[in-house]
Amino acid sequence: MIEPSRRPGGAADLFAGSVFDVAPRLLGCRLRTAFGRRPVEVMLTEVEAYAGGDDPASHAFRGRTKRNAAMFEAAGTLYVYRSYGLHWCMNVVVGPPDLPHAVLLRSGQVTEGTAVVQARRGRSSHLTDGPGKLAEALGVTGAHDGTSLVAGPVRLVHGTHPPGARIITTPRIGITKAVDRPWRYILAS
Repeated sequence: MIEPSRRPGGAADLFAGSVFDVAPRLLGCRLRTAFGRRPVEVMLTEVEAYAGGDDPASHAFRGRTKRNAAMFEAAGTLYVYRSYGLHWCMNVVVGPPDLPHAVLLRSGQVTEGTAVVQARRGRSSHLTDGPGKLAEALGVTGAHDGTSLVAGPVRLVHGTHPPGARIITTPRIGITKAVDRPWRYILAS
């Protein structure tokens, strides 16, 4: 178990450090969109770390491609990809440029815009409890790949953990390589 740490100062500081420092720091932060003037905000509750060329489960393990190019950009870049040709998924790029480390945004809790999210998802339950569901709830598509999470249409802002929350780690899920690495971080109460 990891105790939630004090949040860094500015937005750029949020993405500073190793992927293993940044991933748990993102828990409790908010993702915001306002497409069509319909604001939605989700508090992040689950993320996974991916360590580029040192991680067989990372999209960047075999180097740069057209699909994963955003992973090689500056920290704070949004990397969006299509999973199994069906769902858009989002990652936060961390670390210096050309070091393709990223944090998969797996799950969250809607804190604003529930009606918008329900309309986008076509349901009223299980709105953001998976990476594809989270992207759909926020209206994120491949068009947002490579945009800034500080100044772009999808914003990541500092947040706080709920009182008494703690961070637990588990092995990553939904992958077939490097499955034993405890790089999944969950905000638990």
